[in-house]
Amino acid sequence: MAKKIPMRQCVGCGEMRSKKEMMRVLKGADGSIVLDMTGRKNGRGAYLCMKMECLAKARKNKGLERSFKMSIPKEIYENLEKEFEEGEHAEQTE
Repeated sequence: MAKKIPMRQCVGCGEMRSKKEMMRVLKGADGSIVLDMTGRKNGRGAYLCMKMECLAKARKNKGLERSFKMSIPKEIYENLEKEFEEGEHAEQTE
């Protein structure tokens, strides 16, 4: 019997993809929002494709706001963009 692949929906583009292909944005217990590279940290998670376009779409259509049921300041989006870029560079060097 084939192993079930966990699927997640991108809050930016709305596509369903396997969990390993996605990047997890995490809302911690203290209300902080960070990028969870491991996908195992505690807290409420929302998933994004590993593309800057999806982060931009999520920002435009307020996908993260809906997932976390709170307003997200633009500074957090800027921090996520920086972390996203660092993650993309790390992937390219491997």
